[in-house]
Amino acid sequence: MYIITNRWNTIFYIGVTNNLIRRIYEHKNKLIKGFTKKYNIIKLVYYEQFSDPENAVKREKQLKNWHRDWKINLIKKNNPDFKDLYSEIIK
Repeated sequence: MYIITNRWNTIFYIGVTNNLIRRIYEHKNKLIKGFTKKYNIIKLVYYEQFSDPENAVKREKQLKNWHRDWKINLIKKNNPDFKDLYSEIIK
């Protein structure tokens, strides 16, 4: 489960994937048509790993229902500067 944003940290997208590196690469290179491509949402700012896909989907749905401020606070708790975490996951 992951959260990505644009370079101004104003628009958020929450998704789930079985391969975070591949999926973020697709977002960054605009290989996926739709919302993230349209709004240039390419910066990974938060992610959680799950061993069970059902729990990942539950968490995704939970966060999608959260208020914007709650999402921002969650990100800030783990990534206060909203830095792009992609370089950390590709190591």
